[in-house]
Amino acid sequence: MTKLMEWLLFAILFFGVWLNAITGNINSVVIAEWHQTIVFLPVIALFLFGLYATITILYRVFTFNNCESASVELQQQIDEAKKDLRSKGVSLKGKIA
Repeated sequence: MTKLMEWLLFAILFFGVWLNAITGNINSVVIAEWHQTIVFLPVIALFLFGLYATITILYRVFTFNNCESASVELQQQIDEAKKDLRSKGVSLKGKIA
């Protein structure tokens, strides 16, 4: 099962139960008492998901590792590629020098 199918299954189940709860198809004292909250439950869930996503992205950005050795290796490979292109007669113009 792909991740998309998992999300769609969860969404269908959630909205099915939610729709039955707000239309009154499910009779329960708890649902009657919490009806105002249940009506706004998808909006609350969307807000919490957005908050979680934002916090996760910010955390990953702030803890991103700086790989100095990989930077040096990449710069060497770029220099080698430039030399190889020059030896084959390709002229490099602009900021690439």
